[in-house]
Amino acid sequence: MGYLATRGRVHHMPFGATISQNGTWFRLWAPKCANVQLVLSEAETVPMRTNGQGWHEIEVPGVTVGTLYRFALPDRSLIADPASRFQPQGLEGPSAVIDPTSFQWTDKAWVGRDWEEAILYELHIGAFTERGTWASAIERLDHLADLGITAIQIMPVAQCYGRFNWGYDGASWYAPMNSYGSPDDMRAFVDAAHARSMMVLLDVVYNHFGPIGNDLEKLTPIFTDRHNTPWGHAINFDAEGSAFTRSFVIDNALYWLTEFNLDGLRLDAIHELKDDSNTHILEILSARIRSAFPARKIHLVVENSDNGASWLRRNNEGQPVFYTAQWNDDLHHVLHTATTGEAGGYYADFLDDDVAFDKLGRALREGFIFQGEYKLHEGRNRGEPSAALPPQAFISYMQNHDQVGNRIQGSRISHFTSAAAVHAYIAIYMLSPQIPMIFMGEEFGATTAFPFFSDVPDDMRESVIEGRMRDMRGDSEDIDPTKPDVEETYDPTSEATFMRAKIDWLEAEENHGQQMLRIYRTLIDLRQREIVPRLRSMAGFSAHGKRMGRSSMLTTWIMGDGAVLRAYINLSHVSEESTVPLIGRKIWQTGWAEGQMLGPWSVLWTIEV
Repeated sequence: MGYLATRGRVHHMPFGATISQNGTWFRLWAPKCANVQLVLSEAETVPMRTNGQGWHEIEVPGVTVGTLYRFALPDRSLIADPASRFQPQGLEGPSAVIDPTSFQWTDKAWVGRDWEEAILYELHIGAFTERGTWASAIERLDHLADLGITAIQIMPVAQCYGRFNWGYDGASWYAPMNSYGSPDDMRAFVDAAHARSMMVLLDVVYNHFGPIGNDLEKLTPIFTDRHNTPWGHAINFDAEGSAFTRSFVIDNALYWLTEFNLDGLRLDAIHELKDDSNTHILEILSARIRSAFPARKIHLVVENSDNGASWLRRNNEGQPVFYTAQWNDDLHHVLHTATTGEAGGYYADFLDDDVAFDKLGRALREGFIFQGEYKLHEGRNRGEPSAALPPQAFISYMQNHDQVGNRIQGSRISHFTSAAAVHAYIAIYMLSPQIPMIFMGEEFGATTAFPFFSDVPDDMRESVIEGRMRDMRGDSEDIDPTKPDVEETYDPTSEATFMRAKIDWLEAEENHGQQMLRIYRTLIDLRQREIVPRLRSMAGFSAHGKRMGRSSMLTTWIMGDGAVLRAYINLSHVSEESTVPLIGRKIWQTGWAEGQMLGPWSVLWTIEV
């Protein structure tokens, strides 16, 4: 195969369209199809050669960048390229030939940043700005840099149906969403972030395809009935024909990291990647990625409801063997329960007779609360022991797309609890040795909602709306008469709902927005000076704690340089007397503390060197 000499960054995939010296090579894996034709226009259809083992390919001279194409199957149906690098007319339109090497990168010296330096900022490209494009997002990068953000985590961008989507319904996994701009626009965003010393991580979804536009099942056994997931039959990682699926996922991860120079990936819901083979896809995936980028600092983040500590284990040098860190829902849930009083739905597992403070202590010290214990809401034992992991293996947050968007009207925490409680929550998660993540707009106290939104065909609207309401029944809001009823759920298929989710940047200029920004900037500056340098060489079993009162506690960490970091916490409406003295050099205080008394909603951080 005559590949074009590399002028930029390109991942040579075994499938898709690749520009060659003479034109373009087209390759499609379709073992279910006896023959396939390449359709370049209504007047030009080119039969593809088959090797009898599932591959269909052809090199077409003269085909250049921007050429639109489809594949015609034996039943005469036309499909887009499952490995399309761009769908300029959307999911159901033709694919476009792309030259991934033509973009002029300016970040040639960039190798990334150490994970300990990460202060994450999660955003959705379509809702981050009014225009909802890569180009308009670049205009806000100085805001993030000034805030002190060191890593941007982007919600999924794989091409979905329609004009708007959270991103978790991607069906064309290699094509950035056309409504955000071109692939080069995405590269320009990454390049601009690197110019401001910010890493960029991308959320990717390998546990299911969106309900519209996945044509792979016509070509290859992409699903298996050996396992089930919330979306139906599982993606095939361990049955007959799974070799292609594994390659498709691995190449996709390498593609994003190579052609877009990303600094890492966040893998959605890995507990739904079902694989009973001798070597789990997650093990192969992490090994391939780490071996492919020996000179770059690549960070792999997971979401894992199973609390699988083994995926986060470190080697003798303290480096991740498989994955770098996990979103720590346990810490979020117990802090949310303590600061809001909500105890419905899955929050019920995080409230006990002692207002969950024993569980909060465990989450701060060890990461996971559930480390094999029975979880009533799920009706099963969940988790593995995690105390041996360093705190950097966990990502903490007050809000993220799930915890905001999965509320009835996408309300932020400031909508339903006190400012004092919110400020205490911020002080805990921003200075904890766990890696902090801010959800877009949170830093200036955004009042805009972030409801779930998903454009679908008219004949699917009712089922999507009904499914959304069904999922909300029985949660904390549904059982609280002071909060919205399930029937008040915003229509996720309406463009008006998507527009509600867009950040109002004028709020950042108002008095309240400026006050919140000062708090976040100060905390980030403190973290960079006092916490980050001491995270290096920090190992597991580094923390211990003490209950000081019904709603107050002390957690102590031995940092990597031997310093002692202490957090005195009182998450209640009343003052409490500490049973231990308040010692060490104070670096931050929310609320008030005097002698051995902690005021309501008070958090005091001290350090001893």
